[in-house]
Amino acid sequence: MSLAHRTRGVKVLKAVSSSLRLQILNFLFDKTALSYTELMSALKMNPSRDAGKFAYHLKFLLKANLVEANVDTKKYYLTDLGKMLIDIADRVEKNALKPKSMLVRTSHSTLEEFDANKIANSLIREAKMSPEQAQKTAKEAEKILLKSKTKFLTAPLVREIVNAILVERGQEDYRHKLTRLGLPVHEVTTLLESKDDPQSATTILTKAGATIFNEYTLLNVFPRDVTDAHASGAIHVNGLSTWLLKPNEVMHDLRFFLQNGLKTTSPLQLPQEPATNLESALSLSLSVLLHSGFEVNDLQTLDHFNVFLAPYTKNRDRTTIKENLRLFIRNLNHHANVAVSIDLAAPSFIAEKPAIGSGGELNATYKDFAEEILQIAFLIVEIVAEEGISRQLVNPRIIIKISTETLADENTRKILLKAHNLAVEKGILYFANASTNEGKYATFSGKGSKFEADLTRDWEIDTLRTGCIGMVTINLPRIVYECEKENCKFFEILKERYELANRALEIKARTIRLREKTVIPFLTQNANGDKYFRLEGCSQLVNFAGFKEAAEAFYEQDAGQKSPMQFVSEIVQDILSLKVKTGKKHGKRTFPVVLHNPEASERLAQLDIEKYGVAKVKFSGTRDKPFYSTVRRLSIETKDNLLSITPESMEAHQKLNPLNPGGNLTVIELGPAGHSPENLMNLTKQLIEKQVAEFFTYNRIITLCSNCNKSWFGTLNKCPSCGAISTLTIYDRFSNS
Repeated sequence: MSLAHRTRGVKVLKAVSSSLRLQILNFLFDKTALSYTELMSALKMNPSRDAGKFAYHLKFLLKANLVEANVDTKKYYLTDLGKMLIDIADRVEKNALKPKSMLVRTSHSTLEEFDANKIANSLIREAKMSPEQAQKTAKEAEKILLKSKTKFLTAPLVREIVNAILVERGQEDYRHKLTRLGLPVHEVTTLLESKDDPQSATTILTKAGATIFNEYTLLNVFPRDVTDAHASGAIHVNGLSTWLLKPNEVMHDLRFFLQNGLKTTSPLQLPQEPATNLESALSLSLSVLLHSGFEVNDLQTLDHFNVFLAPYTKNRDRTTIKENLRLFIRNLNHHANVAVSIDLAAPSFIAEKPAIGSGGELNATYKDFAEEILQIAFLIVEIVAEEGISRQLVNPRIIIKISTETLADENTRKILLKAHNLAVEKGILYFANASTNEGKYATFSGKGSKFEADLTRDWEIDTLRTGCIGMVTINLPRIVYECEKENCKFFEILKERYELANRALEIKARTIRLREKTVIPFLTQNANGDKYFRLEGCSQLVNFAGFKEAAEAFYEQDAGQKSPMQFVSEIVQDILSLKVKTGKKHGKRTFPVVLHNPEASERLAQLDIEKYGVAKVKFSGTRDKPFYSTVRRLSIETKDNLLSITPESMEAHQKLNPLNPGGNLTVIELGPAGHSPENLMNLTKQLIEKQVAEFFTYNRIITLCSNCNKSWFGTLNKCPSCGAISTLTIYDRFSNS
């Protein structure tokens, strides 16, 4: 080494021999650039007293080529040599302070020697941080860890330290990307050790996985305002854990699989051939539901089930048909969340379609199987009644499509009477009004989602092999509390929340479309170039919770009075106006609705109570189990031995009718009194003919006793038969909404 190089090296070492000069270098490294005044302030030096001293040290660093000045910005920067010197100083400090064996237990279950470069690399890779910022953060984290004198580190601890540094610097965007997702140790322990509610291994893994995807979606997918709105209870994103993975509901068309068979997505499972008889048709149907169940968040609906199955029952023994159907329904009860929709006659638009499974009959259409269609409908109702004798059969949900023609037809009267007898005793059937022009082609899912021939005007394309992509529920009472009873402010906030809900839905639709081959491979399988599931036809639902409670809170009186009802009308009209204004932006099948949603109704009410106090919040239910209404209910009264809807409940119901196009479900409360099937059937006739309800169900509160296998209408605290108390279960499908 030449004398000149040795002299320069001495100057560099002499430059850092002063603690003040080393401080200046460290400040410039941390802040990148500082002015003369900013440097003095950082060093806590007095400009009048310490100016000479500071100037001397700064000049020394400039001469040593460790610092350079920018004439234009009047700020000082580290040179490459200065940065190198800081790095060397850090290494010296680290080797002086570092224990001989500071090890990190990694997420891959290995022990590795601590290396700050791995922190920097993670910041660059995961948080998309610049290399320079990443190095600075890594060095700061290293200093903290070295001072802690921890012998064994864990990857989560290192990540926590880094996140704390990012929070202190106000770099929350980086922190969100770097956050580790998962459950705290205490919550995992609670899951494993739960005695009151024992969980299977599959349930525990499912809950743990759901937590991870909940956090991921909120932190890394949604914009900050959508995340904050969900977390605070302004809105509720339904099925958050599967938001990026699954559509909410699917409307099946069994003909696709009956004709083409079933392709599996696993090499360990064999495909199924097209159906050739009743047994293979039902086996194939069950397989479809089980496979697609892994790709659907909530409910699957089999529409026109008895029509499409009818050809396979031709010339088959009634007893054999019934036992095959019974086995199918029992399997659904145990393995799939399903609704089965049955027609009391082949609708005219289906009747002329070629009948798949017609056994080689030339030119056979579904109208040729009218007897078989009615027979399957009758047997399904009969089986559900028999299976429900000793227990409450709630899955599958049975939907019966009714029109004015089928109500007047003597061939269907026997089926309808049996169905209404079941409704009187159990209240577990659903009825769809197929009388109107709009309802002619419409189909309903078991949740109440509605699909019409409104996109292409082709009922097969618009109502089958599609579904509901997702639902976001808006908290109406929260808007009342935030607007402080100012109408204009209420509707401004409503508009903001409606837009937030639509943005969340658009994110889901876009993400699933981009990843459909990986997240829903079974649903998107092809047969002869025809893809099964039509994502482009899926609906997106903006649900509203708490119409009743919002009106009560706004006027502080019962929702049955004139002023609250007028307020409800104003809300509905404003919602419809928002749909029209944003229709092109959000798509034709984005609908505002009021649909049963127990998860949202409970969560939103509870969060409002926590925020505003139980005295201020108007809610339904009890203080222990509060909820907001998400169900449209009708009450009945008896006049001249005939059932009818009470005028008060009818008025409230009609106010929400403009929100029917995307879906609706009307719950008619039967109360504890007994009713004859004939009277209930007459009420159904009124509802259909007067177009009171499109999709409805009769609800019964039933007390079940598992000790003697008996049941009673209403809520009981003691079994009238065996006197048991602890074996009673109160069953109400709509108790919490």
